[in-house]
Amino acid sequence: MSGKQAIDVRELIDARPLGGYQKWVVFLGFLIIALDGFDVAAMGFIAPQLKMDWALSARDLGPVLSAALIGLALGALVAGPLADRYGRKAVLVCSVFFFGLWTLATAFAGDLQQMVILRLLTGVGLGAAMPNASTLVSEYAPQRSRSFLITVAFCGFSLGAAGGGFLSAWMIPAFGWHSVLVLGGVLPLLVAPLLLFGLPESVNFLVARRAEPARIRRILRRLAPDAIAADSEFLVPPRAREPGGAIGIMLSPRYRFGTLMLWGGYFLSLFLVYLFSSWLPTLVKEGGGYSVADAALITACFQVGGPLGALSVGWAMDRWNKQRVIMLSFLLGGLVIFAIGHVTAHFYLLCAIAWLVGFCLNGSSVGMNALAACFYPTEARATGASWMSGIGRFGAILSAFAGAQMMALGWSLPQVFGALVAPAALAALAVCAQGRRAARTERAKVAGAGSW
Repeated sequence: MSGKQAIDVRELIDARPLGGYQKWVVFLGFLIIALDGFDVAAMGFIAPQLKMDWALSARDLGPVLSAALIGLALGALVAGPLADRYGRKAVLVCSVFFFGLWTLATAFAGDLQQMVILRLLTGVGLGAAMPNASTLVSEYAPQRSRSFLITVAFCGFSLGAAGGGFLSAWMIPAFGWHSVLVLGGVLPLLVAPLLLFGLPESVNFLVARRAEPARIRRILRRLAPDAIAADSEFLVPPRAREPGGAIGIMLSPRYRFGTLMLWGGYFLSLFLVYLFSSWLPTLVKEGGGYSVADAALITACFQVGGPLGALSVGWAMDRWNKQRVIMLSFLLGGLVIFAIGHVTAHFYLLCAIAWLVGFCLNGSSVGMNALAACFYPTEARATGASWMSGIGRFGAILSAFAGAQMMALGWSLPQVFGALVAPAALAALAVCAQGRRAARTERAKVAGAGSW
């Protein structure tokens, strides 16, 4: 019998306190997602100045603003299987370099058609980066705080977008709209080498792919130096095998129903988040009679509620049933969405309710990313998280048309916000159904193991 020490990497990470190396991985995930948030929001910041400089109509701006959303969906769908085959780190480094390069190129676009193409390419990189960053964070996080740490990383998106807004307010008048895109391109290009040399590959992925033990030991010595011997070997967990690789696992009988529920819930979640982000200023200005400044302040309250909602939902998910926490957040979100249409005459109350809507919707949305990272096995985790993200982006695209249609129909604010209760309720139902099926599958698995 071999005297070598056999280590279960997942148990090692779960058993130890959160260390400095894991915090470094969370920080890098936060940084990647913050750059993602800056670049996703950049076109919105420069759109008014671009419209004036190029004499564009509102209709002309539509393809420019939506091109990145389409790219986000495509990037997420493509990058997940690549990360499950070649590793999370390789895909992350390439995607950050990719969206930095094309954002920088967008600053020098000569016409509208070039800008649309460049924003589409930028979106592919953006869509590849975010779900894979959350996957890597999840694989270095101990189970007891995994959901919370994923939501910490996702707060980078809101802070990156907000930071971009403050910088744009100063840079556009001083240097022109091109400067925002130059900054949005240069920053990722500077960060990509840091990721190349400072970001570790997922040890779960390396063990599952039977990588060289020496490579795994080098990473784990930084994670747990007192637990790794020179001859340590690693337990290889049973692999989930299905025809079609990671996509086959994701759509296998064990995961298919949960996958579809995650897709449906996230589609509805991003539909609501993007609809509020894009249309709330116009809705309260035209339907509530507020000034542009007041409408912007109400929308800012919605955005400010997001990070605290994400952190609160992530914290709660680590302590109670994950699906139940997200379901309750969606249901509370539906109630406060309904309330918006009935308090438009009271400015401060409207600000408070908009904050609550942001708290619930963004909390639920980020919580679903944590849920996806916990649902799939290592062999399909990046694919599962990325495909959920990609499908969700189509909800974001649909929200642009839905908002315009509701405005065109002349709906009152109570009608608009009353109708938006339905997506929140359906998202809650999807998460509840996913949780019930997952619990039933786990009970059957335990019963089957006990029968031996």
